[in-house]
Amino acid sequence: MASPGPRTTCRYSKEFKATAVRLSRLSGVSVKDVAESLYIHPFMLSLWRKQAREGVIVTKGAVVDEAVAAELKELRRMKRAYEQLKLEHDLLKKAIAFTSARRTTSSLSSTTTKKPIR
Repeated sequence: MASPGPRTTCRYSKEFKATAVRLSRLSGVSVKDVAESLYIHPFMLSLWRKQAREGVIVTKGAVVDEAVAAELKELRRMKRAYEQLKLEHDLLKKAIAFTSARRTTSSLSSTTTKKPIR
């Protein structure tokens, strides 16, 4: 078995960390979405958020690009819409299966003809 090799670590600037923390604090945006968009692990962003709360990372001067913030909000909205559509699709599949099963059982009983009672 081959050894995994040396571990590489990335060094991020304080400005990058502060901007990531500010993006993650926007309303309607999750830490996971910000981390994915910045290509970092969500745990790292959570660590940076903790450091910002403790005062290690200063987020006051960090500038948040409005386009990035809007894109993250749109991504969050699209994910929610996708989940809703997935639920509706599954529900429709179950409804179709249910009605087609009822149709086959009801068509068997309708083939026998009975004389009407007067």
